[in-house]
Amino acid sequence: MTAGPAEEGTRIDGRRERGRSSHKRIVAAMMDLIEGGDLMPSAARVAEEAGVGLRTVFRHFDDMDSLYREISRIVADRIWPVITAPYADPDWRANVRDLTRRRARVFETMLPFRLAANIKRYQSPFLMGQYAQVVTMERDLVLRLLPAEVRSDRYRVEALCAALSFQNWRAIRQDQGLSVEDAAGVTLHMIEALIGA
Repeated sequence: MTAGPAEEGTRIDGRRERGRSSHKRIVAAMMDLIEGGDLMPSAARVAEEAGVGLRTVFRHFDDMDSLYREISRIVADRIWPVITAPYADPDWRANVRDLTRRRARVFETMLPFRLAANIKRYQSPFLMGQYAQVVTMERDLVLRLLPAEVRSDRYRVEALCAALSFQNWRAIRQDQGLSVEDAAGVTLHMIEALIGA
């Protein structure tokens, strides 16, 4: 006896739902592992954490790069509202202070994922391209807030961009071991010295 159209449709819908569920579990497992400190989880470790077989991971993701691509999209969705919120103050200095506070939130959200990406980027064209885009965007967002007379001071601009970079945040948080609050305070202290000059 063959399955009728309704039964066949139910089976297909069930497979699709299981596929969507597996996909979500794989992404969540990878994110959990990275946030938990495993910055280079293997596909086998991701499969184990997700409770799926290794073949299932590669059925959903051709390679680890495609998994990083999905994670990048999720992280971008988390931070984009903070990055794109308008600056309300007419004073550029107030807006740079606001940017500094926003960067602390954004960089802390990104920290484990950027650390993982930094380890893998030299082996991944996607991650290397994404790194270049993020660095360019970080710089552009600073430059947009500066008046022409400040933008003409090359050393001041470069110092502001360096102080407000993810690399600076990573050094303060990871290498110096400062708390989020202290790292934010140190960054703001640097910025105050630069915008008051």
